Amino acid sequence: MAELDQKTLSELAHAGEIGPHQPYHPRLREIHEGNAGALEEIIDRVGWPTISKVGHKAAQAAWLIAQHAVTDTDFMSRCAGLLEVAVNDKDADGWQLAFLRDRLLTMSGEMQIYGTQFDQDPEGWPIPFPIQDPTGVDERRRELGLNSLEERIAEMREREKSRREAVSKAR
Repeated sequence: MAELDQKTLSELAHAGEIGPHQPYHPRLREIHEGNAGALEEIIDRVGWPTISKVGHKAAQAAWLIAQHAVTDTDFMSRCAGLLEVAVNDKDADGWQLAFLRDRLLTMSGEMQIYGTQFDQDPEGWPIPFPIQDPTGVDERRRELGLNSLEERIAEMREREKSRREAVSKAR
């Protein structure tokens, strides 16, 4: 499920069919909603897919599916609660919880906690959505296994630079 999600996302991005100010692509929405339904069935049967239950790769796939379940924030919130328990039990990666919590906050118009969610400035460069207590963000990020916000911004800018260069070469 996660592989289909990422493959489709990559194909649509490469074709220029998705972007930050474009509507939710129907093909992507269908995949995200289908994956969320399947993950919900898994959770109902076995609980959150932790590392000890399903392995690292499948646990990460469960997080990705929850992260992309944007049409069902109640389900995303349920996943965040289950993921928090798994992180506290050291049976899931903390960075996954940071991303999911921040996604939920920014989707509801609130300030994020960990600085994982990005918007674009007027020139199209990535900038983090507003952050609660920005002076403590690096410590909170470090506690969940993330690099500093400055390092993450540099990574995001480099990714955008590479994307722009690829688009320029393709023309």
